[in-house]
Amino acid sequence: MDLLDTLTAKGLRGEVPTREEALAVLATTDDELLDVVAAAGKVRRRWFGRRVKLNYLVNLKSGLCPEDCSYCSQRLGSKAEILKYTWLKPEQAADAARAGVAGGAKRVCLVASGRGPTDRDIDRVTDTMAAIKDADPEVEICVCLGLLSDNQAERLKAAGADAYNHNLNTSESTYGDIATTHTYADRVDTVQKAHGAGLSACSGLIAGMGESDEDLVDVVFALRELGSDSVPVNFLIPFEGTPLAQEWNLTPQRCLRILAMVRFVNPDTEVRIAGGREVHLRSMQPLGLHVANSIFLGDYLTSEGQAGQTDLDMIKDAGFEVEGAGEATLPRHRADIAAASGCGSTASGCGTSAAAPTASGCGSAASACGSGGGCGPCGGHGHAEPAPAAAVASDAAESTDGLRSDLVKVRRRGAGTELAPNA
Repeated sequence: MDLLDTLTAKGLRGEVPTREEALAVLATTDDELLDVVAAAGKVRRRWFGRRVKLNYLVNLKSGLCPEDCSYCSQRLGSKAEILKYTWLKPEQAADAARAGVAGGAKRVCLVASGRGPTDRDIDRVTDTMAAIKDADPEVEICVCLGLLSDNQAERLKAAGADAYNHNLNTSESTYGDIATTHTYADRVDTVQKAHGAGLSACSGLIAGMGESDEDLVDVVFALRELGSDSVPVNFLIPFEGTPLAQEWNLTPQRCLRILAMVRFVNPDTEVRIAGGREVHLRSMQPLGLHVANSIFLGDYLTSEGQAGQTDLDMIKDAGFEVEGAGEATLPRHRADIAAASGCGSTASGCGTSAAAPTASGCGSAASACGSGGGCGPCGGHGHAEPAPAAAVASDAAESTDGLRSDLVKVRRRGAGTELAPNA
């Protein structure tokens, strides 16, 4: 196919496709799907080899958010029966982080619900980061606290944060349809504040909210222009008790095409499969690894993911390897850009941007985080009915179009319970 040959050639050179080419990827047929994945896989391997970066979410504060984001189980007025609790103590958060790092996670993502942090909240997160770094000085930390005020990003950077996550979620033209208590411009401003303070910028999207192909392409190109080092791709799980509860619009094939489009537009950027991969990709998750180079390990914020060991087995069985703590995530030339802006670090001994990635990788160790809290889809969503036990699935009710809503599970383990994370 001429389209895929063109996209592959551009991706291998680190060039960005046209908007029309990106739209054409989303318009490909199921008969062409494996060709699309194979083409995107060549680009992924060019810049990231067969490495998969593991990230681990720690939910510092759950629920009770004053914002009205339609997709979020923690939103104002949400009737979703999720865990709700105020700030974890630093030692509690550090214990949760250790569980993720022990499972192979390279980056810990600290997330708290809310519009944005107070100065006292910044102090809390500073204490939490110190507790985590005391246990493992090499762990990368991404913070996700919502909208930032002046000088807060600088304080987080000085306290040891490597990255800040704040997702754009959807296109500027449709943002008002999913939230009214803040604007698309507010989100852009926070990403710019984080980047300006020298934090690695992590910003992504949510697919499946009823948006058009044009909306998806618009937000992905906007993320590219913002200079996001990491692009988490979240797939909406319609959470009972939220305004988008009936939006079951995704199939595994659609998710793979979206991931491929994101990869072609961001050939040399970390692309993460974030919230909703287990529910929407299901048995086709390993194909997603051929396109994306990063996932979350185990649970999300308000919903359960696959067991951590299942994630590790999937990576190994698909012929990939977990990215080590000493390996750099981004290609060398992206690391140089990050270093010029004051964020990230460059691994020594790497090749030039034109060289193929080595087994140990090249570039900046500071990539980015994923979804959550006031800046994402809460890292995934759950069913409104709480499970009768920690890891029991919700009622096996099929949605009206036959999609597997029975796979959605509220998080009842880890923070706020007596069970270990990913029990």
